[in-house]
Amino acid sequence: MARISGVTIPNEKQVWVALTYIYGIGEKTSREILSQAKVETSVRVKDLNDGELSRIQEVISEKYTVEGELQRIVSGNIKRLKDIKSYRGARHTANLPSRGQRTKTNARTRRGKKVTVGGTAKKVASKT
Repeated sequence: MARISGVTIPNEKQVWVALTYIYGIGEKTSREILSQAKVETSVRVKDLNDGELSRIQEVISEKYTVEGELQRIVSGNIKRLKDIKSYRGARHTANLPSRGQRTKTNARTRRGKKVTVGGTAKKVASKT
């Protein structure tokens, strides 16, 4: 198993797919990295030699922000929005969608499991 930027990437996948397992690298960025490192995109990770792996690691470390550093930047940006009490920051604080999506229905990913409000069941008449 090869490790790039502290992430163990799968051996059986093609290199361009395996690189997308690293936080901050998508399909387009993965292909750009491989072209800069002069590595074939369709080769499997298990078939890469140490020189190719080190060239890929070198390109990533000098030109891209990935993994822990990127996560720190993103969380810092969200913290800044919360601190200045912007609208987007308030939405993050309240665990609601921050980019204008509707919340009357849907938004279940952000809001969590549906909670039914009581008072909908029929009351059974009691004998007196």
